[in-house]
Amino acid sequence: MGLSEERLRADVDELARIEPRFGAALQRVGYPPTRIRERGHATLMRTIVGQQVSVKAADAMWRKLTAVVGEPVDLERLGRASDEELRAAGMSRQKSAYLRSLAAEVISGPLDLANLPEDDEAAIAALVQVKGIGRWSAEIYLLFAEGRADIWPAGDLAVQIEVGRILGHESRPSEKLTRELAEPWRPYRGAAAIFAWHHYGADADAMPV
Repeated sequence: MGLSEERLRADVDELARIEPRFGAALQRVGYPPTRIRERGHATLMRTIVGQQVSVKAADAMWRKLTAVVGEPVDLERLGRASDEELRAAGMSRQKSAYLRSLAAEVISGPLDLANLPEDDEAAIAALVQVKGIGRWSAEIYLLFAEGRADIWPAGDLAVQIEVGRILGHESRPSEKLTRELAEPWRPYRGAAAIFAWHHYGADADAMPV
């Protein structure tokens, strides 16, 4: 699914109308590119792989991982992969455990990625039940794979930095303040997050997935 280019541009325009400082930033850096991912376990696994590493590093790790478990990802094959195979693909012991946990949840557990709750907070709550999926990972998945337009990953460091810069704060706002600042931007907070990553030096490598 994901936010289409047309929808993203329209939401950014609405955001600029609500908050003129976003409009000024839009004049400086232009519209952000859309970043659409497929709904399903592979995208959620890519989010796990990308935790705490750059986008370029995550892409390299994902290529190595799919060489082991196939593309599209074969969950049964992932379950049979040895620690050594996953480590050779760049997975830490922790990430290997998280990937196996997700595979088990999809195969035989209660997680149904095709039918997550419509309410955003309820969907986040369902996703964070999986070992290794925190709120940030859940929000990134819902924003880029499901195209949920009002997802607001206020805990993301780049989002905090750029919201502070765009709004003229002297220091990076806290997660709590970043969440509060975005309340007037509903229901366009997803576009605000995507624009913040785009504004992060206008560098696509700042994007989280």
